[in-house]
Amino acid sequence: MIQKRLAALRALMKEKGVSACIVPGTDPHASEYMAEHWTEMSWITGFLGETGTAVITLDKALLWTDSRYYLQAESELQGTTVELMRESDIDCPTIPEWLCKQLTVNSLQLTQVAVNPEMYSVNGYRELKATLEEGGLALVSIDLISPLWTEGRPAIPTSLLYEYEEKYTGESVESKLARVRKALEERHCQALVISALDEIGWLLNIRGKDVDYTPCLISYVVVEMDKCTIFVAPNKLDDAARAYLQRIDVCVQDYDQVFDYLQHIKAEGIMYDGGKVNEALYEAINPAIARRVNMSPSPVLKMMSVKNDTELAGERIAMHKDAVALTRFFYWLEKEALKTPQTEITLAAKLGEFRAMGENYTDDSFCTIAGWKGNGAIVHYHATPEECAKIEGDGVLLLDSGGQYFDGTTDITRTIWVGNPDTIPAAVKRDYTLVLKGHIALARARFPKGTRGNQLDVLARQFLWAEGMTYGHGTGHGVGHFMGCHEGPQNIRTDNNPNPLQVGNICSDEPGIYRTNEYGIRIENLIAVREAKDLGAHATGETFYEFETLTLCPYDTHMMELDRMTAEEIQWVNDYHAWVYAEVAPLLSEEEAAWLKEKCKAL
Repeated sequence: MIQKRLAALRALMKEKGVSACIVPGTDPHASEYMAEHWTEMSWITGFLGETGTAVITLDKALLWTDSRYYLQAESELQGTTVELMRESDIDCPTIPEWLCKQLTVNSLQLTQVAVNPEMYSVNGYRELKATLEEGGLALVSIDLISPLWTEGRPAIPTSLLYEYEEKYTGESVESKLARVRKALEERHCQALVISALDEIGWLLNIRGKDVDYTPCLISYVVVEMDKCTIFVAPNKLDDAARAYLQRIDVCVQDYDQVFDYLQHIKAEGIMYDGGKVNEALYEAINPAIARRVNMSPSPVLKMMSVKNDTELAGERIAMHKDAVALTRFFYWLEKEALKTPQTEITLAAKLGEFRAMGENYTDDSFCTIAGWKGNGAIVHYHATPEECAKIEGDGVLLLDSGGQYFDGTTDITRTIWVGNPDTIPAAVKRDYTLVLKGHIALARARFPKGTRGNQLDVLARQFLWAEGMTYGHGTGHGVGHFMGCHEGPQNIRTDNNPNPLQVGNICSDEPGIYRTNEYGIRIENLIAVREAKDLGAHATGETFYEFETLTLCPYDTHMMELDRMTAEEIQWVNDYHAWVYAEVAPLLSEEEAAWLKEKCKAL
């Protein structure tokens, strides 16, 4: 099947005069989770991993993916003639490097490399184009997959648009549009093009069910000084949705009409996020317009990252519901689960059942990571029915999960010892405690206004670094409000991020350590930035910020090496556990509350 598809693609490439075709694993909206309609990379290669880019020439087919997916790719590419390129390996060439070396350049005409411009951001397209041109190749915008993938291609999802009420959002659409238009005025522009689904949902107070784990609706939006237009498939709008859009004074056009609309727009300057708006949208803009501003990130992203009081209150409500589900899960795991055979998948499913019992729950916020023993050392591990560990004997279980509630979005990781606590190895206790110390150090941080996340990242890593250990992922990502579990522009990681942390930002606090084939340890809470009070008699008058811990769930005290902890760290854990018990116990049964009390007892 894959070989037939490759042959058809090559025939079309010859017809169009194209020497190579790049097929990325992306969609037109720069989505973290995308609808199956846009899984073009998987269709042409057979590789089903979340990250990958295919390159097809007239005589070769290759797939670039990172080390998380090497084993999966090796299995799924068998018999396809598609060659795996291990992009995490130091000697693996980049796609432009490989193309510039492999393609023969005609002295009279540049060799053409085709991409579907809907699948590349403006910034990504420009970078690729410049790199290829340096090697004598030309990048052209041609969609070569859609003419071939006509049979069995999943349709664009058709979930209904629904209003996300102001009692949850805390701000009207009118107010949000006014803020966006002010940002346009400041940059001397008259229109903003928005393609990111989470930004559209936030701006118009709408939600949908078009993609997994994130309550988004596939659409585009163009905001102008005198009107706002949403481009959405008509079958997504019932009478209630149409009435709502009319009430908030938002015009409606069909999803595909956005390109024609941009060709005829009258604005003198257009603002867009070059990191998210796709190249096809950019190419559609009326060339007579001065395309003035390439804004990255967009003003909407910055606005939505600062949660208002209503959103923060909702997050706290969601955390209480999540705490009940987590307490019931861990109680079940300790008291009942292992009386019958369990696997990583059955544990994840059971946690999902407990979450689904919560009022206003809609979905998980990402695919639960349940990593038993060595699988926990794979940072983005995903168990499958074919490859799934049985929970047997004593060992470390890493559980990273989250829920979507109308009230807010949750994300939590707890690492626990399953089995007899007397058998916990000293190395496990050491590693857990070093991770916990970094987790606490970040949670306790106070910092002056204007501080960026990368300036705080070392707080979480310092104890691991001191003993020659580290972890490869970021310490903290932004989190949306009943929206994406991963949200910018703020984060806490070693990479230089120019965006300072602001009051109302929500981030994760999740240091970790990973021992290949042995275990993984990660501890994660969500924390919100707030203004610090009671700075003391020696304060110099500057504004300082601190974090409010939002997550409510005990740590595994059996895994702590108390001799490595300071009195202040032990007191922090005790205070946290006392708060968890006081907040969550009244929501539980008598037996569950008694179990939680034991887990939260003072060290």
